[in-house]
This record gives sequence, C-alpha cells and structure tokens, in this order.
Amino acid sequence: MTFRLPSLVGVLLSVLLGAFLLPPEASAQQMPQQVPAHNLDAFEPVDFPTPNAYRSADGSPGPDYWQQTVDYQIDVALDTATNQVTGTETITYVNNAPQSLERLWVQLEQNYFKPGSRGAAAVPSDARFSGFFEGAGYDLSNLRLRRDGQATTPDTLLEGTRMRVSLAEPLASGDSLQLSFDFAYTLPKYGADRHGRLKVEDGTVYQFAQWYPRMYVYDDVHGWNPLPYLGQGEYYLEFGTFNINITVPRDMIVAATGRLQNPDAVLPETLQDRLSEARTSRETVMIIDSTEVGSPATRPSGTGPLTWRYTADRVRDFAWAASQAFMWDAAQAQAGGETILAQSYYPREGLGTPDSPGWERSTEYVQHSVEFYSEFLTPYPYPNAINVAGRVAGMEYPQIMFCDVNSRGRSLFGVTDHEFGHTWFPMVVASDERRWAWMDEGLNTFMNQYSTDAFYGGTNRQSLQQLSKGMPRFLQSPYGDQPIMTYSDRVRDRALGALAYGKPAHGLMLLREYVLGPERFDSAFKAYFDRWAYKHPKPADFFRTMEDVAGEDLDWFWRSWFYETDTMDQAVDSVATGDTTRVTVEQRNDLMLPVTVQFTYADGSTEQRRVPAEAFFTQDTNTLRVTKGTLQEVAIDPNRLLPDVNRGNNTWSRSDAQSSSSTNGGTGTGQ
Repeated sequence: MTFRLPSLVGVLLSVLLGAFLLPPEASAQQMPQQVPAHNLDAFEPVDFPTPNAYRSADGSPGPDYWQQTVDYQIDVALDTATNQVTGTETITYVNNAPQSLERLWVQLEQNYFKPGSRGAAAVPSDARFSGFFEGAGYDLSNLRLRRDGQATTPDTLLEGTRMRVSLAEPLASGDSLQLSFDFAYTLPKYGADRHGRLKVEDGTVYQFAQWYPRMYVYDDVHGWNPLPYLGQGEYYLEFGTFNINITVPRDMIVAATGRLQNPDAVLPETLQDRLSEARTSRETVMIIDSTEVGSPATRPSGTGPLTWRYTADRVRDFAWAASQAFMWDAAQAQAGGETILAQSYYPREGLGTPDSPGWERSTEYVQHSVEFYSEFLTPYPYPNAINVAGRVAGMEYPQIMFCDVNSRGRSLFGVTDHEFGHTWFPMVVASDERRWAWMDEGLNTFMNQYSTDAFYGGTNRQSLQQLSKGMPRFLQSPYGDQPIMTYSDRVRDRALGALAYGKPAHGLMLLREYVLGPERFDSAFKAYFDRWAYKHPKPADFFRTMEDVAGEDLDWFWRSWFYETDTMDQAVDSVATGDTTRVTVEQRNDLMLPVTVQFTYADGSTEQRRVPAEAFFTQDTNTLRVTKGTLQEVAIDPNRLLPDVNRGNNTWSRSDAQSSSSTNGGTGTGQ
C-alpha cells in the first residue's frame, strides 16, 4: 500500500496527540516516568556474522561448507639417554577450499620452549604454561615439496612457532601436495602442563603431545589461522588419517591414539590374552600388575628396540606415552552397542590406599565417562579410551588422556571425567580453541556437572545452586571484568578457570534448568553436536543452533552472559496491600533472567509465578496482582538457582512490613 504524504502526516499527528490525550490513569500506566537505560542495552540484538553459503542462519553448516583434509605419515624414535626424539614426516594436504592457496602454514609448537621465544617473553618462567629450557625447539632438515610426481625445495620463512611455506605455483581447489621433512627435538621435562617426562622409581614416564610439526587450519572465516602458540591457548587442527610408527627401547610399553596394528610384534601372547579377556569383562583386568613391572616376561623375546605401529582415522591429533614403569589394566565399556576398551597406564607411584584410592580405580572412572557421555549426547566414536598417569595435570587428546599421577579419589575421578568429556568437544566438534576456550572447556565442564552428579549421587539443582552461589563473587572481583568472548591467550591467568570453564558451564546449566527446560535444551545441544561433528564451528553457529532448535530468541542471554560482564539483581520493589495486593518486582542490573516469585499465604500455602524476561523489554519493573488470600511473605528465586549479587532485597514479609510501619507511623504498606 502507498500512502499520500498528507495522509501519512495525519496518521503521525493523531498518534502523537493520542499519547498526550490519554486519561490520566492510562497515561501513568503506559508511559513510565523514566525508561531505564540498561533495558535498552540488555535487549539489543547481538550482531552475529551475516549468514552465507558456508554457515547458515539457523546455525548449521551451509550447503557449500568445506574444510581441508590433512593426513600424516610419521616414523619417530625415542632416545631415552638424551630424551630426544627424531622423526621423518610426510604431510598430505588436500585443498578443499574454493580458492587456490599461495602458501602453507605449519605449526612448530616445540619452538615455544626456547628461552628467547615470544611465549617465553609473555609467560613467567614459574607459571603453569612454562617449561622453557636451553636447547629446546625443532631441528628441521630435508624439507621437500612433492606435486604431480615432482619434488622441489620450497622457500620458507620461520617465525617462532610458525613456518610459512611458499608455493611456486598456487595449489588449486581440489588439488593436493605432500610436504616432507626430518625433525628432532628434546622433550621438555615440563611442557606447559600438556606433555613432558617424569622420573619414577622404575623408569621414566614420557608423555608426548605437540610433538610433530602439524598444519594450521585454513577455514572460511579467517582463511589461514597462523596464531602463535603462547601456552594458554590450545589447538585448532584439521581432521585426517594418521599412520604412526613409534620406535622405543624394548623394555618400554607404549600407549597411543588409534589402533595398534602389530600386537604380535610388541606384546607376548600372555598380554594379548589378557587384553582379549578385558574386552569382555566389566571388572578391571590387570594386563601388567605391580609385580610384573619391568619383567622381561611382559616383552617379546629378542633384543633391540621395538616399533609400535598405529593407525587412526578421522582424528585431528595424535598423542602417545611410553615407559618402562607402566602398570596396565583394562576393562570393557559400552557405547551405543559398540564395545570400547577402557585402559589405564600408570607407575606404581599412582597406587592409592583404601582411604584414598588412586589409579587402581582409573579404568572404572574411564568406563563411567565413556558410557555416561555416550548416553548424554552420542556414542563414543573410537575403539580405545586410554588414561595415562604422569607429570601432566590433565590434558586431552584423541582416545588418550594425560592426568596427574598424584591425583586421588574424587580428584582423580574429576580430572579423568573432564578429559574424557573432551572427546566430544573438541575432538569431534573441532572448534578453534586458540580463540574460543569456552567452546570446548565450557561445554565440556557443563556436561561434567551431570556426569559427576550421576557418579556420586548428587542432584542437578545442587550443582546449579553451588555455581550460582559462587559466580557473583567472581563477577564483582578484580578479575570479573573480562567477558567469556575473550581470546584464550588474552584471558588473565587468574580468570581462566572462570571464563573458560565455570562461567560458560554455569550459563548452560541456567539455560537447561531454568530458562529453556531440559527437553528443549537437550534437543538443541544434541543438534549442535550432530550438525558440527568433525567440522569447525564458530560461536555464532552454537548460538544460532540453540535458538533454532529450542525456538527461543536468546540474544539477551548471549549478550549479558557471554559478550558482557553483566550481573543480576532481582528485587522485591514494593508490596501494596489491600483487597488486591500488588507485588512489584524489579530487575536492577543488566542480566535479565526470568523472575520466579513465591507467595506464602496466611494458611501456610504457597504459590509460584514466573515473570518472563520479555516482561522487562521496556521497563525494569513488573507488578503482579494477588487476590487469593492474605499474603504473608514474598520471595524471589526461592530455590536460590540464580546468581543474584544481592539477596538482601529478595524477600518481603508482612511482619517486617508491619514492624517498620509501626515504627515509622506508616500505613502498613511495605517494601
């Protein structure tokens, strides 16, 4: 319809005049004296990236979504006398992007540990993510590029933990090439709490991660992602196939990502028989017990080193551990009808006592984690689930986790459960951890709350109450002024636990238990996993998927909880008694969660009402009318599920109001 100018002007004039000609009572109700500024900010739409053919508006991958494929062939050997590894590596890189590539970027994360590195300049030498030492870093040689049967030596530029490989001819869409080289380095004793070596009574436990040069991700959002490794930010990696041959001294046992391809060459029949028994046993079976550690009977006859051959498909990384000191046990775990072999490798130092159980219970914890998350989200996708005790406090890799040898009891359960939860985020849903720590740590910690409750008999409500009790203290602390949406390396070290783990997990529990409810939340959360399994989601993909499947506009929640540092203060503003009691509740801060109000009447009965977030779109108060009976008490958030920064204004009682009225000569209407 097209308006003539005079008609449009007339309509506008009538609307404006009508606003001022309303009856006095209607005017007071419809035109607040003051519109609080925080409402305008809190409910402003979040500016997500524009949808395109690669990432859709509903949060799913677009019809033209793509990602690169990277396969690795590595032969590596460990020299225990020098703690050095030497290897030969071939990377097969397939360009699935719609554009040609003029260069490649390779990650060289062992260079982080050089004393003069960028990381050493940014991270204190006594910090968790330290481990700098003289002689650290890669020694690379024989770099060759193979394309179409031709081998050349490419031009390279080495800058810290990054290497740029220039291509004489661009790599066209759909084409592939091979990059090969030799490498060597000394394993750090303490590798930024992600890998390292630990001397124990029966030998040394070696834990290898970030051990091979690997490709950076090229994606549809940033192109190449050559962010330097600075210790705190973790990984962003491509999926592919790994064929890894690991040569170690004969007296060592190896645990690694993937399937062992040559058990007959590295294990005697007795150990293979025990592993077969463990695959059908719900009880833990000892593969190597405490009396057999270091025994020649646990190794094949012969002399010289042994090579352990592993293959892993559709994984984004590969880690391994080796030691002469390993005890080894295993048991069956179930995942969606598939049988998984849950295993634990640990030195005798990991054994506990009846009062403080240690690694002798690790496989039981692995069983629980694999089975719980298989039911909670989707079945565990790998044949093996391995827990290794050593120097690393807790770190996750595909099919193998590194945890602290000194962990005991509930602490060991917690770290085991957390690391295995990472199988789903980020081992399968492969987010960019170097930018968005919360997309793996936070989502995983959220799931951990439910797994822990299931194992120890806790309740979801208790977990949410505990999180909501502690969160206001953090948000009002000197470390609470950074939002969750802060790049991993830029989060203050004292805030990392809250911003990467606790606060996002807390927010998801609020959404599940309070805002959306389990049915809507669970279907959306599972849809996010299903849509982005073996792909690279970004934050907007998660937010949009949750809204799409749950059917709820949650911009107000994402803004306050993830993008800002808003706090929540719900209050009983006033209670006006009479034939109809009017209870006015107020949202005094920017986090506008729905308000649960409980009324207690003179006969002891109670009633709860819920005021939705939408009620505060245009004003910061909402008035409820009560006609049921004499009101004795009003309580906001009676179950203490919400992170209210001031609970002193959450209740009103008639007795307090009357006492105040008597003292002040009032009328019996109270706040």
